[in-house]
Amino acid sequence: MEGILTKCLFEFVGTAILVLFGDGVVASTVLKKSKGENGGWIVITMAWGLAVMLGVFIAGPYSGAHLNPAVTLGLAAAGTFSWALVLPYIVAQMLGGFLGAVLVYLYYKDHYDVTDDPAAKLSTFCTIPAIRNYGRNLFSEIVGTFVLVFVILALSMQNNLPEVGMGSLGAFPVAMLIVALGMSLGGTTGYAINPARDLAPRLAHALLPIKGKGSSDWAYSWVPVLGPIIGGFLAAVLYCLILC
Repeated sequence: MEGILTKCLFEFVGTAILVLFGDGVVASTVLKKSKGENGGWIVITMAWGLAVMLGVFIAGPYSGAHLNPAVTLGLAAAGTFSWALVLPYIVAQMLGGFLGAVLVYLYYKDHYDVTDDPAAKLSTFCTIPAIRNYGRNLFSEIVGTFVLVFVILALSMQNNLPEVGMGSLGAFPVAMLIVALGMSLGGTTGYAINPARDLAPRLAHALLPIKGKGSSDWAYSWVPVLGPIIGGFLAAVLYCLILC
């Protein structure tokens, strides 16, 4: 039991750091009167890569650094992770994502107050599609997460590491993978590819007393949850067909 708690604790902390830095860079670039205002998509994708790298540094040696329910489910489906740990990992990841989002709000509170655009405020918590087309948005999330999980599975087998996850790739390679995904495949939906970095912060947006906030866009919320789950399972299926 102590080992499980340790793993979950590091999943919680790693995911919280991931969201703190990932959502933090979005807040820095879109909120008014921030020093980073109008930093642009390249800044966001680079910082998201570094955010994941920090999470991997923290959690990798202890939990494998899944930091993502889609990764956890995909690895379990591929037989490289115990199903008994799936629910505890996902709970820890979601709680970590929620905490990270709350910390971003507290950090940028004054900037939220002077920003009038509700959509800009929401985008600092969760993804919003560039063009709302649920079918294509879902496809985008499936493809992005498929690439993420399949690369993790392939390299973790090659390296034969005891703790499988993003930590299997090493911190720097996984950062570059996230940056590449964002630059190449993130333009359609904002590349959530992780329910813990979208659904948990979206819930935080709904609950926090943000001045002038609008809807949390629950009509779209299922896309960055279902898409990554499907993408992770498809990666597991291909992995098993090729390598199992």
